[in-house]
Amino acid sequence: MSLESINPATGESVATYAEHTDEEVIGRVERCALAQIAWRDVPIEQRAVGVEDLARALMERQEDLARLMAAEMGKPLPEGRAEVEKCAWVCRHYAEQGPAMLATEEVDLDGVAAEVLYRPLGVVLAVMPWNYPLWQVFRFLAPALVAGNGVLLKHAANVTGCALAIEEIFDIDDFMPDDLFRALLVGSSGVMGVMENSRVKAVTLTGSTSAGRAVGALAGRTLKKSVLELGGSDPYLILPDADLDRAVECCMARRLANSGQSCVAAKRLIVCAEVLEDFTARLVAAMSAKTFGDPLAGDFDLGPMARVDLRDELHRQVQRSVEAGAKLLLGGQVPEGPGAFYPPTVLADVRRGCPAWDEELFGPVAAILPVAHVQEAVDVANESVYGLGAAVFSQDLVLAESIARHGLDAGSVAINDAVRSDPRLPFGGIKESGYGRELGLHGIREFVNVKSVVGV
Repeated sequence: MSLESINPATGESVATYAEHTDEEVIGRVERCALAQIAWRDVPIEQRAVGVEDLARALMERQEDLARLMAAEMGKPLPEGRAEVEKCAWVCRHYAEQGPAMLATEEVDLDGVAAEVLYRPLGVVLAVMPWNYPLWQVFRFLAPALVAGNGVLLKHAANVTGCALAIEEIFDIDDFMPDDLFRALLVGSSGVMGVMENSRVKAVTLTGSTSAGRAVGALAGRTLKKSVLELGGSDPYLILPDADLDRAVECCMARRLANSGQSCVAAKRLIVCAEVLEDFTARLVAAMSAKTFGDPLAGDFDLGPMARVDLRDELHRQVQRSVEAGAKLLLGGQVPEGPGAFYPPTVLADVRRGCPAWDEELFGPVAAILPVAHVQEAVDVANESVYGLGAAVFSQDLVLAESIARHGLDAGSVAINDAVRSDPRLPFGGIKESGYGRELGLHGIREFVNVKSVVGV
């Protein structure tokens, strides 16, 4: 069997890779486990230096990595360069802050000394998606390495080149033990066998809710720690007193970033009646000015979607939403010619029963959901099965903060701004958006053994 990477802008093959055999997979798992045993005994301050070196190695390869992402999944080059910079940032953050985050804590038990230590779990399997081929990996990888773990990466098949590029950095730059990080070239069916290997101690997955259910179920059966960052249909609430210039800017930027292919994008724009007409007109005007095309052939705002089948499924969701009563105000047509392109699209008057209301739309489609008042906006936001991110736009900061703190069911809420991941804050969701956290203090402590020692 082989894994093929296809340029979604042209439909041409980028590269074909042979899958690892069962024996090769087992060998990589075993060597990673041995490397991790050596790594866990390295003082954390030295482990941090290795991760700092990783940041420098990334930036040295910034342009090559950006072009590789453009070829494999269609990311515009400016966004690719920014993704590499963000990966370097998360490495530097944990190199600087990780040792303090995992410092031994002393506890006095009525005169008896005790300690709380944070020790690595071992080898962690990371199952990662194609939409942010580097960032999704490094936001987990940096804290996992500082904590003393080894990492196996099962990446999405269409970004196999990115997985091997990460592995190459570890192989060329001698700042960590050989085999501490290894890519596994296997299909989705091979994940379960890796998880069942006794040398693998935990798993983290970023992907669909269905994939999360499968991985979470096996993690439960094998009693292995798991963190799941799954889908999202983030609501952005536009209240009657919102600054519409700011609201439109944030909603458009977060709806079209990465050609709309982000779990934490602005997907459901829930707009109160008083500003519905004005907001809608401004959003349509702003999105209609955006261009799309081959990121390696010109300076476009959007690239193609990652695969033709993903584009076609998005288009079916748009068509079904229109059939269910939504109004198509912009886009909504598959362009002629090769490539997985889809134009910036706006659906208005989205109601219950429309896929744009009930489902996650993973592409450059903004869905406007009209509501009568603020409480209905909150209620509609929370109807979704997802709970990853949310945002509220209002000049009444007391009201906005109350809604953010107490009203919205989500892992992250932004006020008068867009939701985004940041190495300094925990990131993750609730409900069908998963469980566990990446990033921040909480992220580095997900894959450690919190060990109590009494009588020290």
